[in-house]
Amino acid sequence: MQSYPSKLLESAVNELAKLPGIGRKTALRMALNLLKRNIPEVESLGNAIIKMRNEVIYCTECRNISDQELCAICSSPKRDHHLICVVEDIRDVMAVENTGQYSGVYHVLGGVISPMDGIGPQELHIEALISRVAASHIGEIILALPTTIEGDTTNFYLFRKLAGFNIKLTTIARGVSIGDELEHTDEVTLGRSILNRTPYESGLHRK
Repeated sequence: MQSYPSKLLESAVNELAKLPGIGRKTALRMALNLLKRNIPEVESLGNAIIKMRNEVIYCTECRNISDQELCAICSSPKRDHHLICVVEDIRDVMAVENTGQYSGVYHVLGGVISPMDGIGPQELHIEALISRVAASHIGEIILALPTTIEGDTTNFYLFRKLAGFNIKLTTIARGVSIGDELEHTDEVTLGRSILNRTPYESGLHRK
């Protein structure tokens, strides 16, 4: 059991260690580093985190994070609003944007269907997507979900839900390896996968 010379230090380490990917040793290094910094620097960090947590909201259109009711992508007249890229989470929006190969808008599901983890369609922003398609003139939806069993299950569920609409449904090309998540895919590969997307039904026939 780690012994700390200060209860305040121990408390800070305990809180930092709650962050994903941060073990207690890393948390201790971070806390000790903060102790070496001047007070205005540490206050600036703390205030930035508090302000982010209190003021960042979710776009009412696509569920991306935003500072306004509509995110910068959804409110941009330069984007193709007839083209929607469906992704698992906000990190995937950032990954696709970094490719510079996509000019449409997004819809963030907030996860993928995973019965083992207790995540069903009702826990995701699927109905919001259906309502969005019903209310707008959408020409194409790109399914850019992880190439995992859960991602494929979610793709098929969306395919069934969207079957009644007169829209083109495509999926990213398999340049993204099976089992990979978009955020861990290099920008060139991901960009090509978006550009070389294929009709979703074609993939069904090959399985």
